[in-house]
Amino acid sequence: MTKLLTKKVRYLILLLVGLLLILFLPLPYYIELPGKAVPVSDYLTVTRPSPKKKAGELRLVYVSLYRASPATYLWSYTDRFASRIPAKEITGENNNNSDYNKIQAYYMQDALNEAEYVALKAAHYQVKRKYQGIYVMSLLKNSTFKGKLQVGDVINAINGKTYQSSGEFVKAVQGLKYGSRVQVSYLRNQTPKVSWGRIVKLAGSNKTGLGISLADKSRIQTPVSFKTNVDDIGGPSAGLMFSLELYNQLTANQLLRGRNVAGTGTISADGKVGPIGGVDKKVIASAKAKADIFFVPAQSEPGAISNYQLAKKTAKQIKTKMKIVPVASFSEAVTYLEEN
Repeated sequence: MTKLLTKKVRYLILLLVGLLLILFLPLPYYIELPGKAVPVSDYLTVTRPSPKKKAGELRLVYVSLYRASPATYLWSYTDRFASRIPAKEITGENNNNSDYNKIQAYYMQDALNEAEYVALKAAHYQVKRKYQGIYVMSLLKNSTFKGKLQVGDVINAINGKTYQSSGEFVKAVQGLKYGSRVQVSYLRNQTPKVSWGRIVKLAGSNKTGLGISLADKSRIQTPVSFKTNVDDIGGPSAGLMFSLELYNQLTANQLLRGRNVAGTGTISADGKVGPIGGVDKKVIASAKAKADIFFVPAQSEPGAISNYQLAKKTAKQIKTKMKIVPVASFSEAVTYLEEN
């Protein structure tokens, strides 16, 4: 009797362990699903906005992304709009969630900066860009700065000399001899630091450098004050909607006139709207939020289906009456809202 109970207990334990593995064992994949279309004003407001406008809403859209388990990976095949993405495409070869979160936070802050610059200029406010340095996005395997620099560090000088853009920085570094010693001055969490390394060959090219991928880091200077709350979202794809929201709050222009407007797309300092990922999921989220209009980038990546084509295809699949509007720039979006 005792042996029989022991055998049953073992089977139950094995069954429980198997069930836990199926439900919670992390696979090297992420599942991407439609997220939500939420009011931009929940995340970004001008301290002293323009006079009250007619009813209406501008919405930014995000996707839902979570680590797959065996159960959720199999379940994802039951949803035609679910995507299975290899983990290394999300968090990099090292599968480092901390670095991924830092990069997403940088993209979000950069999107805010560019949106502020574009909207303030369009609304005829005084605005300047202050260059802060070069943001470290990743380090190559052969970089001699690996273990010294980290993702999120901001480089402000090379061999004691400062530069005004990542382009100037790259040009200066490429002028240094292969194997030569280099001093890098940088900020880590606002604390000044210095590290030494050497110039290395960059994989896949005949060029030399520090073995670091970089992005410009800047700050907007303006007399207008803003309140932001973007800690729970990341990435650059809300840039267009941030700029429209700011412009709508800063001017007396009646852009919305009772309409519910969602959209997606990056924004650059010259007002151009760039393509993004997950646009099919964002169409679905916007339709669920009962949006009347969905702005989508007109620009497309070479060799890939355009954001607009995918958005139109998805809208047809889910049978929404939401208007899909391609825009190549901030000014095109503003003109569309003013004239339609």
